[in-house]
This record gives sequence, C-alpha cells and structure tokens, in this order.
Amino acid sequence: MKPPILGKKTLLRNYPVTESSSGELPHEAFVKEAEENPLYTGRHLLILQEGNKDVVRTTKLLETKWGFLVANTADFVTEPMCESKIKDADALFYNELGVALVAADDEKVKLLHDVHAGYIIEPEKVVYVPDDIPADTTVASTWGIKAIQADESVYTGAGIKVAVLDTGFDTNHPDFKERSLTAYSFVPDETVGDLHGHGTHCIGIACGSSGPQGIRYGVAPEAWIYAGKVMNNEGRGAQAWILDGMTWAANNGCRVLSMSLGSKVLPGQGYDMAYERAARYALSKGTLIVAAAGNDSKRSENQFSPVSSPADCPSILAVGAVNSALQVADFSNRALNENGLVDLAAPGVAVYSSWPMPVRYRTLSGTSMATPHVAGVIALLCEKFPDATPAMIGQELIRLTSSLPSPAEDVGAGLSTAP
Repeated sequence: MKPPILGKKTLLRNYPVTESSSGELPHEAFVKEAEENPLYTGRHLLILQEGNKDVVRTTKLLETKWGFLVANTADFVTEPMCESKIKDADALFYNELGVALVAADDEKVKLLHDVHAGYIIEPEKVVYVPDDIPADTTVASTWGIKAIQADESVYTGAGIKVAVLDTGFDTNHPDFKERSLTAYSFVPDETVGDLHGHGTHCIGIACGSSGPQGIRYGVAPEAWIYAGKVMNNEGRGAQAWILDGMTWAANNGCRVLSMSLGSKVLPGQGYDMAYERAARYALSKGTLIVAAAGNDSKRSENQFSPVSSPADCPSILAVGAVNSALQVADFSNRALNENGLVDLAAPGVAVYSSWPMPVRYRTLSGTSMATPHVAGVIALLCEKFPDATPAMIGQELIRLTSSLPSPAEDVGAGLSTAP
C-alpha cells in the first residue's frame, strides 16, 4: 500500500524547555511550515453512505471494474491490522465501519470520483500531536490531580482498560514496571517505543501513579493500559492509523479511549464522517472516547480557532484546557462550528507527568494534557459503575463537573471532577 505523505517535524523531546512550539510563526517561515506540515496524505477514504451493508458489493466493484487489490480488516482475526501487512493492497476496507482506505494513483481516484456508486470520497488527513508548550521541568507540580479531586477519590480505575492512542509508550519506564500493559504499533516499520515523548506523558496523566519522590501524577493508577502507537516518532500520522487504533481499542474491550491528537479545522467546516463512524462503532462496543479540543487559539490576541478533528465529532467528547486558576488556557480552542462543541475542561497548563527515560518526567501544557485527565476520571467512573453503558458514564461525567466562570463555548459543562 502506498505510504502516506506526512512531512517532517522536529521531535518535541529535543525542544529547549524555554521554547514554545505553539507561538505565531514569522511570515518568512509560513511557506516552509505549510510545506512541511501537509493537510492531506495523498491517499483517500471512501465512505459508504449505507455503512457496512455495501462492503461486499463495493469490494467487487473495486476489484472487477478498477482492478484494485482489496484487503479487509475481517482478514485480521487473531492480530491487529497494520499497513505493513498489506503492502501490495490498493485499498483496505474497515469492515466494521463501512469505510475504505484507497491508496491508488490520482487517475484511478479521479475515475472513482466520477462514479456515483453510493459512496463519497474524502482526502485522508495528516494527524498531528498538538503543539504543546514545554514548561519548567524543575517544578514538579501536580495541581491537576488535586483540582479534579482524584486524590480524594476511593477509586483507582482497577481492572478498567484504558486506551491511549498517541506516539507510543516507554514500556521500560520504571514507574510502570508492575502494571498491566498491552502495546501495539500501527505505524509501519516503527515499534511501539516512544521516541517522541508525547504518548508517555499522556499515558502517565491518565494511568500513572507516582515516582520515587511519592508525587502522584496519574488519575487512574490501577487501570490496565492499552498503548496504541498511531503517530510516528516525529509526532504525526495518517488518519487511517487512527482508525486502526480506534477499532483496536473497541475490539479489545477498552472502556475509555483517549486521543490527544488532531488536525486543524476551518470555520464552517463539518466533522469527519470516517472518524464519526469509528466513534459510533466504539460506543456500540462499550468504549467512550475523549479527544483534545486543540491548541490553535491565541486568546490573548483575540484569536480563536474551532475545535480540532476528531474532537469535533458528535460521538466524541472534546476537552478544553484550564490553568491552575481555573481560567481557560490561552491556546485552548473554542466551539465555533455547529457540531464542534467543547464538552468539558480539565487541567492543561504546566502538567507534570512521565517522560521516556532517562529524562523520566516532564512538565507540559496543552489540551493534550487536559484530555487524559478526563480519560482517567472516566476510568474511575467505570470502576464505580461497572455495568454502566458509555451513555450512562458520559452523563455521570457531565453531572460531576464543577461550574467555571468561562462560557460553555470554551469549557462546556465545566471542570471534570472525580467520583
């Protein structure tokens, strides 16, 4: 299968702690930034209007009329799907979703556009780690754990499967050596090892415990961790890899899925149907999804950006960020589009958590940090209500929020708090 075009970017773990990667780009750097950060991969997603009912018929059409070699996720029963296993395929059908990844040449894609066969075709997005802001790593502040009252909860997330889709995980991190851990890489030719750092940081917030100094930084310290690597070591990935991870988490019985990743959304732009299909499938399997609202705003200069994709999907809870004064973070995106709402907020400024060794810990800011706080709270709720449906857990999650002075378009129902 034709690999996606992802561009290149400096590793976050190599940024100086005083440097912010989310500031405004000077004009002379804008063109270079656009070239190195493409919006689309060069591949396409074919979305069946009738869902998975027409998978067989459309597969035959692709094979007989257009000469495609078509793979199907149903072929991977005993192991997760990864693109490295279908190198000769022109298309991959996500059987559960009624969505196909098409990696054909432009001429064939144009022909597919000309055929009205009960589907729509959209370009596959490049997905990024949001531009998080490194902070002073000498300050080991875990104010977020206290703000959401996780330190007062009698629940620990024991036995609850929590999936985090990100840049992987440092499986040798000493703080997690006794934990239940399942890890898989959906990035072709890369192991699950986290050479970026973002994934290890987010997993620490959702599921970490404490280090040798006894500083607790994780919300659900006894949850079972499912680490899905869906973005490469440079912090970017293909949309199809996210779909791989979402179905993997759902099929493995994860009660909550955390995604601190996304693609920018323009004012007036609708949500992505492929993501929405995957989210609905996850809900049908008992998985509640939270995703980062995005860090593209600069509120101090009156600049606001819409909630990012996939957080803008109706079936995904979008999480905004607040600081230790419980004010909206300067970078946190706003509900500007009809469907792209902010559902709730969580600590996302100067958050201390795990980092790949030998650094071990780091402090960052971003809606990426807010999202796993909420994922951890959901794990606690699932422990408290083991038989509850995702809808019931979502309702209880919103009911437990604490009101904030900021408007709902910025923080949704309010600050997420633990049961």
